[in-house]
Order: sequence, then structure tokens, then C-alpha cells
Amino acid sequence: MIQADTSTPLITVVGASSKQGRSVAEALLDSGRYRVRALTRRRDSQPAQILAQKGAEVVVAPLELGMEAELTAAMSGSYGAFLMTPPIVKVPPEEHELTLGMELANAAVAAGVEHVVFSGLENVEARTGGTKWAPHFTDKAKVEDYIRSLPVRSSFVYLAFYYTNFLEYYVPQRGADGITFPIYLPPHIPMPFCDPLTAAGPAVREIFDHPTQYAGKTLPVIGEFLSAQEMVDTFVRVTGQRAHYASAFSREELLHHFPSFAADEHLVRELVGMVEYAVEYGYYAPDRDLTWSRKIDPHALTWEQFLKRSNWQGDLLSYGATSEADLLST
Repeated sequence: MIQADTSTPLITVVGASSKQGRSVAEALLDSGRYRVRALTRRRDSQPAQILAQKGAEVVVAPLELGMEAELTAAMSGSYGAFLMTPPIVKVPPEEHELTLGMELANAAVAAGVEHVVFSGLENVEARTGGTKWAPHFTDKAKVEDYIRSLPVRSSFVYLAFYYTNFLEYYVPQRGADGITFPIYLPPHIPMPFCDPLTAAGPAVREIFDHPTQYAGKTLPVIGEFLSAQEMVDTFVRVTGQRAHYASAFSREELLHHFPSFAADEHLVRELVGMVEYAVEYGYYAPDRDLTWSRKIDPHALTWEQFLKRSNWQGDLLSYGATSEADLLST
């Protein structure tokens, strides 16, 4: 659907059918201050159809390598662009995610985009001296470095771990003694979490609303800090079900609870490296402003609010087409 009103800035949202992409597109549309061009793999997907009904211009532009010319055309006429790379299991020596991120950035610049907001993460390789393997963090950080070298205003958001991971990928297991809740973190270390379906949008909208203020900034997006045990305790309190925490932190524990992961050694290595990094070094670098996102979005969902809003009872729940690589969603 081509939007007739050209008096408001046009923002292109890459990966608009993803959780982050949907959140960004909807927040921009709901504000009434922006037009949205939603780039997606399939025009007939449910998320794309919902965005079209809300007024987005839906354009088919898959996030694939070698599509720089098509992406440039898709971003043509846009004031801003929200860029993200999909979760990709890295198989050395491939540099799929890094190369794709660079191609997206090049396309934005070639299209004349004035302000890019990129969804990144910390450079685990740099922070750990190469001792932890989490390339879906590090490669995003390298894309950020590349974007900063280009002649375009840029800002960066770093989303916390997703609440939705437990609904889609690390699903609790029911047994005679209640629900076993295997979590990839130790029981008593607080970690940042968020709901990507509602948290990404307000953060990105705030940046586009105040472009000069946020030029060059890296901004964490957090719903709540809480420990794995607190997550289980809250689940019990909200749902009224019996549940207990079980560790899936180590490689052995992870594969004990989720044996299907063993089919991809690269994936297992990355999942373990990610959580070891977060526990030993902190999910965010020490200089990040961990209060920013709740200041600009005080209604960001806590875990308890997310459980009540979703009415999740501990069963598998899909938010759309998924793949093994989606486990790397933070």
C-alpha cells in the first residue's frame, strides 16, 4: 500500500516481520508522525498483512546477501531506516552476518537515508580478549563500527535477553512433580530482559523523534533486571502452577534439557559462549546507560506484566516462522 501523505518523514524498517521490526513499525505508525515502509520476505505473511492494514507500505526485500541494489531501491526516498541482521549461526570462516550488515548500511547510504538506527550488541570478542565465542554479538558490533565510518547519522539500540525465548525455544517441561523450567543462566544472578515485541518500538521512535540528541549514541533497551530464580518464582505466582528452576547454563546441562540442540555443534558453542560471557563479563559494557529505556518508556513490560499480558502457561508458543538460528535471538 503506497501512502499518499508525503508530509511526514518516511522510515524504512528492515526485517519488518521480525519481533523487533514489528515493534518498530507499529510504534512509528501509532505515533502518527511517520510513514513506514516495511521490508519483508513475504507480503502474504500475517505480520506483513497486519502492518499493511495499519498503513505501512509493504515491500518484498529479503535479508539476503547480494541484494544491495534491491535494498537501495527499497530504501529510496526514506529519511530514516531501522536496520537489523537476522540471527545466523556462524560457521567459520563465513562472515554472513557481518557482510549482510555492511550491505544493508551501504544500501542505506546509497539510497540517501539521513539517519540509520541499527540493532546491535556488545563486542564479545573485544570485551573477553577472544576467550568467549558469541559471534552474533561480535558481528553486530563490527557492523556498528562500519556504520560509524559512513557518511550518515547513526544511532544504536542493544536489546536485552528476550522474555519470548522461554515461550519459543527454551520451553519448560511438564512432569509428575510440576513444571521444570530449564534456564540458561545461574539461579541468582540478575540479568537484563525485555519483550522485543513491545520494547524495541518506543526506543527507536524516541531516537527518530530526537535525532540530533541521539546521534552516535548506543542505547540499551531493557524491561527489567531479574534472576532466573526470580523468573520462576514470578511464573508460579502469576500462573498458580507448580514449577521449579533447573540449570541449563553449562553445555552438559543445556543438552540434557534440550537434546535436539546437539544436532548443530556451532549453535551449541555459540549459545554456551553467549551465556558464559553475560555471566562473567556482564551483558552490557560498564559505561552503558541501563536506565535510559525505562525513562523514555516507563510502561515497558516487566516479566510479571509480560506473563499477565500474554497469559502464558508454560507451553510452546510461536510468534511466526522460526528456525534453528532464531535461538540466537538475545
